[in-house]
Amino acid sequence: MCITANGLVKRFNDITALSGISFGIECGEAAALLGPNGAGKTTTLRILAGLLRPDSGSAYVCGFDVQRQPRDAKACLGYLPEDAVPFLNLTVRENLEYVAVLRGLSDSVVDETIKLLGLEDLADRTAGTLSRGNRQRLAIALAIMHRPRVLLLDEPLNYLDIPTQEVVIRLFRELNASGSTLLVSTHVMSIAERLTNKVIVVNRGVVVWQGTMDELKDIAASAGERIEEVVARLMR
Repeated sequence: MCITANGLVKRFNDITALSGISFGIECGEAAALLGPNGAGKTTTLRILAGLLRPDSGSAYVCGFDVQRQPRDAKACLGYLPEDAVPFLNLTVRENLEYVAVLRGLSDSVVDETIKLLGLEDLADRTAGTLSRGNRQRLAIALAIMHRPRVLLLDEPLNYLDIPTQEVVIRLFRELNASGSTLLVSTHVMSIAERLTNKVIVVNRGVVVWQGTMDELKDIAASAGERIEEVVARLMR
């Protein structure tokens, strides 16, 4: 398994965000994390990224315990949080150069990543002056520039216009085809269908269903429903 969550529990004061969530994602898979608002999706991703400590349970990325081996776990993953905010006082290029130094990457990787996300005309603009969509493009560039073995994506197409969405979807699919494992949290079923082959549905901090995208489509077909209707029923 490239991503494993074992009985994760997380509370914020009197609110229980996770109530023992467990799942596993094989290396090379692309999985969608679906659920209503407040289901625990973002909390789960933040624990896997090493940004939150669970109250109990364990999480593994690339075989490394996220809490006990944080450097090894973080070295193999890329994380795109919802509403990602790069260093606003640095230019686009400086943001990428800074992260490249931290990850031991060459200057050529910075140039390649700028070209890959179509950021050439924005390279010398400070991030704080960018539109929200262009800032999202920069955040994606920062998350994928080292070609991570595991990529955690929280609403990755937020703020992007339709042409840019198509570019980014193609990029994520190419990364997955080249071996990157994807975990995508999204509310948009069409994005999940285009990016992933596995589905994990969570509600009230637990997994209520998991299986392949094809299995989910078969359930919808046999019930004479749209796939969105099946997922909505699973979330109740």
